[in-house]
Amino acid sequence: MSWIAGGDFLMGSDRFYREERPVHRESLGGFWIDRYLVTNRAFARFVDATGYVTLAERQPDPALYPEADPSLLVPGSSVFLKPPGPVPLGDYRMWWAYVPSANWRHPEGPDADISDRMDHPVVHVGYDDARAYAAWAGKTLPTEAEWEFAARGGLDGAPYAWGDEPMPDGRIMANTWQGRFPWENLAEDGFERTSPVAAFPANGYGLFDMIGNVWEWTDSPVTSHAAVKHACCSAGEVDPRTTRRIVKGGSHLCAPNYCLRYRPAARQAEPIDTSTGHIGFRCILRAT
Repeated sequence: MSWIAGGDFLMGSDRFYREERPVHRESLGGFWIDRYLVTNRAFARFVDATGYVTLAERQPDPALYPEADPSLLVPGSSVFLKPPGPVPLGDYRMWWAYVPSANWRHPEGPDADISDRMDHPVVHVGYDDARAYAAWAGKTLPTEAEWEFAARGGLDGAPYAWGDEPMPDGRIMANTWQGRFPWENLAEDGFERTSPVAAFPANGYGLFDMIGNVWEWTDSPVTSHAAVKHACCSAGEVDPRTTRRIVKGGSHLCAPNYCLRYRPAARQAEPIDTSTGHIGFRCILRAT
């Protein structure tokens, strides 16, 4: 973990999406934060020690989903499926599908495994799964403000975690989407999906993957400072009756032509009863 001394900073952005406004000053105490996203290896240790069963591995309760297709009321999770060509960008169903038996052990479905991805971030974990791991590790999830302060790496007000330009001197700084989303992935950064947690440069606080790779759960509710509507790269519609938490940082699915959210200020509302192949987490430990 890295120590973040805390202090005042400008949170949010007035330059990009409406839900990031207004820029406002926040003040935080010091905290420790994981330098890396929680990996498949680390999460496997937790499961081995506790026998924990994640959201995606449990049988859904039909009473909670009265309008759902019965064939989909089986353990599983939402998986990104790249379409063969251009599709309407207003319909997420063109690239997201609920895949039975997809979970953290089998990220793309039952025929996939993580044996060669133990140093990649764990995905297909819901909010409660992330909290359970954090509690086992003696830690907690960050608030949105703590996460954003850490992600900025000391560059208060900069649009990106590394400065003012998305690709300084042409260098790719994070695992994001190159090409025309969702059908053309040029993988110029070397990765089609997730990447090992130290594959890209650390920020000014020595933290890796605060931007890109996978979105990260925070402990903040949606009402934290501005309304957040259904976001561009979510795997489903946001039911207003469902409890949501803020996720931060963008993912390998964020592309300039569709979702310019690989920035510290970017934020998305995610229902706590869902899991996807592009959301993970890291933990913090507050000073006592």
